Amino acid sequence: MPLLHPSLTVSFPKPADPALAERGLERWLEHAASHPDVEVQAFVQALADDSQGRAILEGVCGNSPYLAFCLGREPAFVRRFLTEGFDRPFAELLATLEAEYAGETDVNRLMSALRVAKRRAALLIAVADIAGLWPLERVTAALSDTAETTLRLACRHLLRKAGADGMLDLPHPEDPEKGSGLIVLGMGKLGARELNYSSDIDVIVLYDDAVVRSSKPEHLSRTFIRLARDLVRIMDERTQDGYVFRTDLRLRPDPGSTPLAVSVSAAEIYYGSVGQNWERAAMIKARPVAGDLAAGAEFMKFLKPFVWRRHLDFAAIQDIHSIKRQINAHKGHREVTINGHDIKLGRGGIREIEFFAQTQQLIFGGRDDSLRTSSTCAALKALVVAERITAPVAGQLAQAYHYLRRVEHRVQMVEDQQTHKLPTTDEDVDKLAVFLGYADADAFRAEMLETMGVVEDRYAELFEEAPPLAGPGNLVFTGTEDDPETVETLKKLGYANPSGVGATVRGWHHGRYRATRSTRSRELLTELVPTILEALGRQPLPDTALINFDQFLGRLPAGVQLFSLFHANPKLLDLVAEIMGTAPLLAEQLARNPALLDNVLTPGFMETLPTPEQSAADFARVMSHAQNFEDILLIARRWTNDQKFRAGVHILRHINDGDRCGQFLSDVATTVLAGVERAVTDEFAKRHGHFPGASLAVVGMGKLGERQMSLGSDLDLILVYRVPPGLIMSDGPKPLSPAEYYTKLTQRLISAITSQTSEGRLYEVDMRLRPSGNAGPLAVSLESFIKYQDEAAWTWEHMALTRARVVVGPEDLRRDIETAIRRVLTKPRDADRLLWDVADMRRRIDQEFGTANPWAVKYARGGMIDIEFIAQYLLLRHAHDHPDVLTYDMAGALANLAATGLLNGEVALELVATLRLWRRVQAYLRLTVDGKFNQQDAPTPLKQALTSVCFPNIPSAIDFAEVDSIIRATAQRACHHFRILVNEPAKAVSPPPDKE
Repeated sequence: MPLLHPSLTVSFPKPADPALAERGLERWLEHAASHPDVEVQAFVQALADDSQGRAILEGVCGNSPYLAFCLGREPAFVRRFLTEGFDRPFAELLATLEAEYAGETDVNRLMSALRVAKRRAALLIAVADIAGLWPLERVTAALSDTAETTLRLACRHLLRKAGADGMLDLPHPEDPEKGSGLIVLGMGKLGARELNYSSDIDVIVLYDDAVVRSSKPEHLSRTFIRLARDLVRIMDERTQDGYVFRTDLRLRPDPGSTPLAVSVSAAEIYYGSVGQNWERAAMIKARPVAGDLAAGAEFMKFLKPFVWRRHLDFAAIQDIHSIKRQINAHKGHREVTINGHDIKLGRGGIREIEFFAQTQQLIFGGRDDSLRTSSTCAALKALVVAERITAPVAGQLAQAYHYLRRVEHRVQMVEDQQTHKLPTTDEDVDKLAVFLGYADADAFRAEMLETMGVVEDRYAELFEEAPPLAGPGNLVFTGTEDDPETVETLKKLGYANPSGVGATVRGWHHGRYRATRSTRSRELLTELVPTILEALGRQPLPDTALINFDQFLGRLPAGVQLFSLFHANPKLLDLVAEIMGTAPLLAEQLARNPALLDNVLTPGFMETLPTPEQSAADFARVMSHAQNFEDILLIARRWTNDQKFRAGVHILRHINDGDRCGQFLSDVATTVLAGVERAVTDEFAKRHGHFPGASLAVVGMGKLGERQMSLGSDLDLILVYRVPPGLIMSDGPKPLSPAEYYTKLTQRLISAITSQTSEGRLYEVDMRLRPSGNAGPLAVSLESFIKYQDEAAWTWEHMALTRARVVVGPEDLRRDIETAIRRVLTKPRDADRLLWDVADMRRRIDQEFGTANPWAVKYARGGMIDIEFIAQYLLLRHAHDHPDVLTYDMAGALANLAATGLLNGEVALELVATLRLWRRVQAYLRLTVDGKFNQQDAPTPLKQALTSVCFPNIPSAIDFAEVDSIIRATAQRACHHFRILVNEPAKAVSPPPDKE
């Protein structure tokens, strides 16, 4: 057998440090002397004596202390690949590793074997790379294959161990990954098979809770978290044999608050609701690399619409423009220096090439499957074929990518460090140039600068031209007959009844409405018609949107001012069209009061919603203009309706979702309730006087108490008063007893809130949660309230009390009511009775309001009531021993219960995410649907809009059946948790004596 494979007659780089090369050669010979195989000893000496062999040793040892170390540890393996070539030894290295350790049960033996294999693979790959015998794609693929093989072996070992420990029921113990539900996604360069020489591996560990089998499902989350932690230890921990790969799990969903392993259910909710644009880009390279590959493939199917949007993604383009401005790429002048420059993240670096390719993939890949490749260079080629970039640009970027990756590998080979920065000193840059094979370090600097300049120029050109916008087509409404081309244009715009549209628009031109009677208003409207029809045509039901808009025009007192506003603010017209087409609640409000549009133009309307303090200050400002009691009620209604309209627009435009707007709407209700209560009390006192030292408080229940009101929410109220002892009658002209006084005052307050005026009503009021319900007095004394809660209240009333919040009243009475409520909620309870009552209450609600429609998110199984009942049950059960879990917000309560260890953290995370999802769904449906939502009959655009609300980062263009499937699966998961936490335990409890 020849000393060297024929391919190794290539020129190796000279040693940048001859002294280092000499020391490396000495250690090479020292290791040989102690090697047990005489043939290996002979090879080691012969290689040192051979001129080409010595050049290889000096070229490696004189440039990389790390590779010199590996050479000394692996003389037998070095002999093999230097004599046989690189391909077969590498393939057999991984094949042998997998064959011998696929069934390994000893973690220490496995860890040692993986580290030895990694060291050998790293050495072979480096020499093949340095020799120029393997191209970049072969080098990065070999590194990726090594990582993937070691990950698979580690996962098999850990799954087999979990099965042996009784934590998992493995469907195929001989092949533990198959059907296990464990998903390990390779991300970044591992997913794209583009690992760099000293790369970390980015992975996401998931478990498919619909696939995993376990006799201990309550320990599922803990089992996979431990598995993920042990996986990192097997791969990452440094031992006497080194490490395998540094392993990073931070690309998982919301890494700051989620466990190391995340359930697929939680991941789907996350990516559907809070996934970011950068995560879309990251998922381009995602690939199942270990675990249950079939489950991984199913999860990737779910992610497909999240990553690839079918239509030009203008939101993504806007996001990219923003990122581009932040990066501040410049074309044509150079400020880059060599020393210390980051060739990955710096200007003209690898990240800009990757970003160039990925952004184009995100924008156009939704419509063009050929662009959906994880490889950077393959993506550039595909973009050329798709005519998105030119061949010269792709060629320049691919050439630069290969060059920069080669430099990156040499930088990392020196000390096996995960670095991307060029050396900081001239001397070390000179050494790197030698390692790269340059005879002249200045030539390296020049080529490096030229390469980065090309990348920077191409990157800066990325979005210099915006796509042109085409007009809608022919739109002529003169005469009495329909213009044929106009009919076709209207059809293309989405109208089902073009003739009806023509008749309506001609009616506008005929001045049938006050708003279109002046010549100027009709001139303005004529110019606006194409824009109006386009905007309305984008709505779910364009014809309905047009009818609503027509009604809106019909109620306008004049048109010039509004039409001028539309001209000056096209976005305002888009908003009106959206309201007319998708939000009947807002459309009716706007038609009744067009002046609401004035608020849209006020600074900050579309920005952050006011804080409670800001709302209170604004309310006080507008109320300062009130002259009398009637003024107060009128201004209160106007102000409240303005705030509701703003919240509705925010929900409609996805500026804020129903979850955030719920807090705002509740704060608005609290503010106006305090103002109206004060005005009603003062007005009432003119006739009936006061009780000196007495006070009244309003307790908000339900959604008001929880600060989660929707646009159509009632006010659930309990009024509690306190009158000092000895006061029998009020001191006014017509005195009343305390009970009669506060009953009548409450009646006046309810009337003030609910009465219909020209500005509408404030709210509907529901008093059924007061002590004794409809049979009880409208207002109760504090003593009666406490006594009732202590002695007569049912379990469901205490459940409702968990969301109680004093919203109006003096500080001392607030404090005493809150203390009483807290004492009731923290008292010891009969756990069995509580459990039975909660389950029975849910059963009764299901009998009366149950539905199979998962979009009825309040009453459907797995909906809001199930999740709220879980929280309320656990609060009442544990508040005695853990009073800090109490909070009126059910999402916060679930988090508190998890933090206290009373609820599994993964379950709590999933329930909170689901509850917030239901809040978004409910808020949007109440805004956009008049009545019940029927997914079978709903128009496609409405389904798309609903998709965006439910899952803002999954495109509305995906099949709604997929969204419906996600909603159903999410509800099933929540229902499952209710069943496990409440229903099943309740079945083991005997009915209370009074229920038998």
